[in-house]
Amino acid sequence: MKVNDKSGLLEGFVQSSVNICVIGSGRAGMIHAGNFAGSIPGARLVAIVDPVEDVVRASCENLGIDKFYLNYKDALGDKDIDAVIVVSPTVYHRDIVVESAAAGKHILCEKPMAMTESECRDMISAADEAGVKLQLAFMRRFDESFQHAKERIDSGEIGDVVCVKSLTHGPSTPQPWMYDIRKSNGPLAEVSSHDIDSLHWYGGSYIKEVYAIAGNYRCPDARDEFPDFYDNVIMNCRFRNGAQGMVDGAQGVQYGYDSRVEILGTRGLIHVGKNQNFSVLTISPSGIQTPFVKSWRNLFLNAYKREDAHFIECILKDRTPSVTGRDGLEAVKVVNAGNRSIIEKKPIIIEE
Repeated sequence: MKVNDKSGLLEGFVQSSVNICVIGSGRAGMIHAGNFAGSIPGARLVAIVDPVEDVVRASCENLGIDKFYLNYKDALGDKDIDAVIVVSPTVYHRDIVVESAAAGKHILCEKPMAMTESECRDMISAADEAGVKLQLAFMRRFDESFQHAKERIDSGEIGDVVCVKSLTHGPSTPQPWMYDIRKSNGPLAEVSSHDIDSLHWYGGSYIKEVYAIAGNYRCPDARDEFPDFYDNVIMNCRFRNGAQGMVDGAQGVQYGYDSRVEILGTRGLIHVGKNQNFSVLTISPSGIQTPFVKSWRNLFLNAYKREDAHFIECILKDRTPSVTGRDGLEAVKVVNAGNRSIIEKKPIIIEE
């Protein structure tokens, strides 16, 4: 049974556990599925959805469950499922979330929230109307280092926030489907959504204006057919409260996974980020070496667990998630404004 009663008849009812279905068994999907299969109190993984039968069967076997679906619509008709984790390609997020809400399922949706602002608003409205939880998966907000920095900011330790700079460099070459910006929304969506949310979170305000420049430096195969594709982007931002920000995003850098944030205040500075696998420094005749983080899956593994645990807690205790649909919508606004700025080569104002 779910806490999803707008009549008030179940007021005070506390659900004891939440049955989870993960929609999408890619890299992030399997992280969430692994967490719900045994690491999250009050949650039980009961099903996986993936359109490729061999893939979903193998996923179920690895996770020790039997139930799977090839079509998410069939999963939404399963009364044993209380909540879904949406980890499909972004172009499908809107329909899956809207239909999941209509089916009475609580929803944790991976970033980017959707392709357009209109799709985001549809998703928010559907969840509100159905009375179900909608949480966005900006997992950096659940990383202990990122949270500690937020606490220091909120305590006033560095004064008023003046500028937030966030950097994410990914090691792997983009998948070919990402080359078409109209279908993927580009690296600003796929790589930099977390940076944009970090700016919003640390800046205490949503972004009002952006100016972005970008280029394709590492993907020659995309240049002829997809001249608008970029694998490197820098975006300057102005917040609604007047503060400043910057996003630095890149794909295919090869040297490792790099995630860092700098928050400048009127009285101090905070650095956030860890890019070394171990606190080990080797000095030898061949040089100075330290192991670099290879993947976001290594760096933010605990953050995913805390994020998933927060989702379950919000359902069981009937609380509003700390990362809402509004946060997802505002990030999508910035992505689309940034892509427009790249093409039109001018600053773009984002409407409130």
